[in-house]
Amino acid sequence: MADSSPSARSRLLSLDVFRGATIAGMVMVNNPGDWGHIYAPWRHSAWDGWTYTDTVFPFFLWIVGVAMMFSFAKRIERGEDKGKLAIHILRRSIIIFALGLFIAGFPFGMAFGEKFSFATLRIPGVLQRIAICYFIAGTLVLNFSTRVQIGITFSLLALYWILVKTVNVPGFGIGIWTPTGNLAWYIDSHLLKGHTWTGAPVPGFDPEGILSTLPAIATIMFGVFTGLFLRTERSREEKAGWMFVAGSVLMLLGIIADHWLPINKNMWTSSYAIFMAGLALNVLASLYWIIDVKGRSSWTKPFAIFGLNAITVYVLSELVAELCWFIKVSGPDGKAISLQEWYYHGLFVHLANPMNASFLHSVAFILAMYLIAYGMYKMKWVIKA
Repeated sequence: MADSSPSARSRLLSLDVFRGATIAGMVMVNNPGDWGHIYAPWRHSAWDGWTYTDTVFPFFLWIVGVAMMFSFAKRIERGEDKGKLAIHILRRSIIIFALGLFIAGFPFGMAFGEKFSFATLRIPGVLQRIAICYFIAGTLVLNFSTRVQIGITFSLLALYWILVKTVNVPGFGIGIWTPTGNLAWYIDSHLLKGHTWTGAPVPGFDPEGILSTLPAIATIMFGVFTGLFLRTERSREEKAGWMFVAGSVLMLLGIIADHWLPINKNMWTSSYAIFMAGLALNVLASLYWIIDVKGRSSWTKPFAIFGLNAITVYVLSELVAELCWFIKVSGPDGKAISLQEWYYHGLFVHLANPMNASFLHSVAFILAMYLIAYGMYKMKWVIKA
């Protein structure tokens, strides 16, 4: 069965579903009822290794790369030239980066007794990394052939590997592989001093820091290559099969590389980038086979609705969560507690044991965000950063 018409190649329901499921996963893992009671899959790996939670960000970044190729194709079909596309890339990158900074500073000390200082504002972040990677990937796509893009991608992975393994970190040594003393920590703690994530494994380190952006660019580029492949003239069955093959090969390469450079989300190691790209390929291949090849799509609507305004849902979820922690109310003993603590203890704690109560809160938070996404869908509001 040929898959060559522009309309058939302009949008994939499976990709929308994958994006929506990934955003739902982001919201879930970021919003437990009690951070002291979380099931192991919903925690990030402490250092080496990975959990389900360690898949959601690379999955989304990879999806951005896939979607980029479909978006660019539509713009080119409308007659846009490279100059307009370049402006679009720059504008979108700036907006996404600014949204990340807005989340980091919210509510800017303007309410609820919260203190704010630009001296301690976190500069890196999830949206900031997406913005930087999107800008660089888009620039590569516009200015270089696919062959050159592939060469640059693997060069970035190799460069990062060489740097973290061979550069002498002052006061610590070469190839240090602990949260304190590794090259990524050293660069962040000096160049981003005071502006890194307070929840990082150690002070001064940031999981979305400067050096680890190099392999993160490779993550989005693997998505770009997948998008290019999906727009070829091959049949849908061939595409699904080759995605499974490529995904399995990348996962195997990631596991092999893990012996020399461990799979590590905090460091976004080269092995992690390769392995997660392979895993993302296999997930999309599965969804593509079920939804786009076999046509079994009756169950997909909630996920597609989530994916329609993915960035918006993520931003709203972060802002709502922040507000719930900053707003203070009177607790049972008359002392001020956060709104989140108040409603969590009033609604969830008595429903189940601590682990399940915390998980139920995550589910309820996802459902609340879905109601917002569904309302936007019904109003035909699609907000594109």
